[in-house]
Amino acid sequence: MRNFFKTLLVAEDGATMVEYALMVALIGAALVTAVTGLKTAISTQLGTVSTAVTGS
Repeated sequence: MRNFFKTLLVAEDGATMVEYALMVALIGAALVTAVTGLKTAISTQLGTVSTAVTGS
């Protein structure tokens, strides 16, 4: 049992996996933020074009 815990403390495979998971989560959050910002900007521009085309 003692060897099992020593192996867990020394093994770096789990830590590497956690690091990759954190990177993926951060990249995903950045993509969501960027897409949300683009959606707002594109929606505003399309509203401006729509108003100009319809003459309202």
